[in-house]
This record gives sequence, C-alpha cells and structure tokens, in this order.
Amino acid sequence: MNFVAGQFPLWALWSGNALALGLLALAATRVRWRALEARAVNAWLGACVVLLGFWLGRAGLEPGLSFHLLGATVFTLLMGPWLALLALAAVLLGLAAGGQLEWPALGLNYGLSLLPGVALTALLLRLAQRYFAANVFVYVFVNAFLAGAAGMLLAALCGLAALALAGAYPLAYLLENALPYYVLLAWSEAFTSGLVLAILIVYRPHWVATFDDARYLDQQ
Repeated sequence: MNFVAGQFPLWALWSGNALALGLLALAATRVRWRALEARAVNAWLGACVVLLGFWLGRAGLEPGLSFHLLGATVFTLLMGPWLALLALAAVLLGLAAGGQLEWPALGLNYGLSLLPGVALTALLLRLAQRYFAANVFVYVFVNAFLAGAAGMLLAALCGLAALALAGAYPLAYLLENALPYYVLLAWSEAFTSGLVLAILIVYRPHWVATFDDARYLDQQ
C-alpha cells in the first residue's frame, strides 16, 4: 500500500514517523556491521534496486490502495531482520525521493506495509528452527513460501484496518473490493519468495544470512 498523507490525522502521521525512526535506530545498533561480507552486501544492494523496480510497477485501485510485491520475506531471509528493516527503509526513501511516496506518510507505509512481513518472517524462522527438522524443504516452503504469503496478508490487514479506522474508506468497501486482490497477490509474493530463496541457496548460499550449510545440508 502507498498511503496518502491526507487520509490520516496529523497525530497518526507524526506517530508513525517517530516509531519508524526509533525502530531504525534500534536496528542500526543490532546489526553486526564488521561481520558483514562484502560480496553479500553488494548482492543485497542489488536486491534493493530490484525491489524498487517492483514497487514502481505497482497497480492502483484507489488512493492509498496499491498492489505490488513487498519483498519483506526475501529481505529478512537474505539479510536477517535488523538489516532488512534498514534496507527496506532505504527503498522507501528512494521512492519518496522520486516522488512515488509522500514524505509525511513514510512512517505509516513502513510500519504497516513492511514491518509486519519482517516480524512474521523472523518469528516463523525461529519457530521452524526450534520445532522442525533442519531440512532445506522446510526452509524454502515454510520460511520463504508460506511466510511470504502470510506476510503479505498480514500487511494487507494492517493497512486496511488503518484506512478503515482513519475513515478513508468504509470497512465493507475495503473487505469487498481490496482484500480479494491482496489474497491473490499473496500467492505471487509466496511464489516469488520461495523461488528466489530456492535459487539462491543452491547457487549463492553465502548471500543468504539465515541459511547455514552446516545446519541444513550436512545433516541430510
């Protein structure tokens, strides 16, 4: 979703921006900067450019209701949740600089569109590592495919709820006209996330920060 600032009260915009800045500051302190591998960082920067293109190719239904891939699951698995939060924020800043997003609404776009996917993907990864066998299929299907779909749906529900509470659109309209599109888009997010991670762990596993050869391959 690409929220429009005029759809929300001023206090919501300021609160969203403040919370986003606080989260980014926390993320910056949690990343182990000296441990980052140069080749992986270059690949992650390329991922930001690709995601920027996906967001530019969005389709829209009404102001504030747009449909595009989020990339939150892929970024979280590639970089880890903390660095993913920073990278996704950089993508949003690039879109705002290009006039594709409104600056006052950046915090809400970040907190309602991207944060849910990152948080859910990180949670599912922890649960899978704790309760499931260390299996490549589990990593791709659960942590990439299913997490991608669930992250998209969660972000959609958060965004639609925010629009309804702000009075931008009636809840019935959002559920009837917007939610079905996000359900369909969730499958695209799931397929893309699963395919990208499956290819990367085969050909470039060192780019995937959350994939450990010793855990997932040596035990097969």
